[in-house]
Amino acid sequence: MALEDIRRERLEKLSRYEAGGNDAYPATVRRTISIGDLRKKFAALAKSKKRVAVVGRIRALRSHGGATFGDLEDGSGKIQLYWSKDELGGAYEKFLDVLDIGDFVEATGAPFATKRGEQSVRVSAARIVAKSLLPLPEKWHGLKDVEERFRTRELDLVMNEEIRERFRMRSRIIRALRAFLDKEGFLEVETPLLQPIAGGAIARPFVTHHNALDSDLYLRVAPELYLKRLLVGGYERVYELGKSFRNEGIDATHNPEFTSLEWYAAYWDEEQMMDSVEHLMHELLKALDKKGRIVFDGKEIEFETEFPRIEFRELLKRHALIMDYDAETRDSLAQRARQFGIDPGPYESKGKIADEIYKKVCRPKVQNATFITHHPLDISPLAKKAPDQADAVRRFQLIAGGLEIVNAFAELNDPRDQRERFEAQADHRGRGDDEAHPFDAAFVEALEYGMPPAAGAGIGVDRLVMLFADVRNIREVVLFPTLRPRESR
Repeated sequence: MALEDIRRERLEKLSRYEAGGNDAYPATVRRTISIGDLRKKFAALAKSKKRVAVVGRIRALRSHGGATFGDLEDGSGKIQLYWSKDELGGAYEKFLDVLDIGDFVEATGAPFATKRGEQSVRVSAARIVAKSLLPLPEKWHGLKDVEERFRTRELDLVMNEEIRERFRMRSRIIRALRAFLDKEGFLEVETPLLQPIAGGAIARPFVTHHNALDSDLYLRVAPELYLKRLLVGGYERVYELGKSFRNEGIDATHNPEFTSLEWYAAYWDEEQMMDSVEHLMHELLKALDKKGRIVFDGKEIEFETEFPRIEFRELLKRHALIMDYDAETRDSLAQRARQFGIDPGPYESKGKIADEIYKKVCRPKVQNATFITHHPLDISPLAKKAPDQADAVRRFQLIAGGLEIVNAFAELNDPRDQRERFEAQADHRGRGDDEAHPFDAAFVEALEYGMPPAAGAGIGVDRLVMLFADVRNIREVVLFPTLRPRESR
């Protein structure tokens, strides 16, 4: 039957139901117990023969002569409903004649077990509390297109308990992140999503226009600069968990709208931040009952007590055979990149080209939780310089399963150096790099008032969930990911 024919038929059922004086969409519902609790307390309730009222969605209907069985599901579980024509008389056919799979129902009756031991409710009264006009997919026959699952996430969730559990896990991870930082004395704060300058990361921003102010504003690419201004203001430990936006391509690990966690601690350096990241990851593993290791993409990943460390240029040597990064020029590195199928733009610096090689060739080879340290200076405009490497910074990333999970560094707090870095980034922007960091005069001025030595870290929450949920596509862990409009497909 065509979808529109099904909808027309259900509208006719709705009209018949309402013609009997019933409200198919009541505001108030009577529920005395959730299905999950009913199943836990079933033996005692069945023995007492006390009536209960349950609500949920009808997931299946099975008629056998003068009896009908239905599966009712709420957010806590599923129970069988039993309607008997002998017991209900004319109300039996009158109600079931307008009932469809997918309808939300309130059912009252006594719990009992069938001959096969199936926990059930003998229905003495029932009413529709939300009539469905469109049919649910028949298992996955109606949602074979993976993108359609993301587009109609509500159906994805209805049809797949595994997907519902994945997003429950995401919620547990976010609670654990907050609990860890709260326990460590960090203050949760909120900073602007609309910003006059899109700073805090090397990324292309989304731009919008504020009519009343007659000025362009940007959706933030990162909360970093505002959080560090709070260190200037006297807070010593702050964090923010929320949305950021980057106007970039969409692939397995990138969604234009994403959730990040950033935290900053005054009087820390990158070594203390590494300790914090290790502690945080171990606490997450405990919260998720992972016991020090997980499986991702068919491979076991270990989180040792102390994560091993590899320098950025050492990783290039191991996996890209760039034996002496210092000896490479920008052009010689660009030639190396082309051998890996990377086509650097004419404006891209040596460090940015190296980073592209690292992302494509080296990072996927890092499976166990590992800190990659000392990234190039020219792609790290907000990090302190490394004392022993002229063009490297005191920065690290946590990599696991080939994914970047954490990015962190000792924060640059010298306003003179920061000004020079911004000027260098402005030069890159002038030569065509629209991802270069803009010059932020307000932030430089804030540093001139004095910011204490500090370290900061950021976690891509979506990628973290990918890792723990063992999925390879970021859209599997974002409830409503950004998708191409239907009409453009």
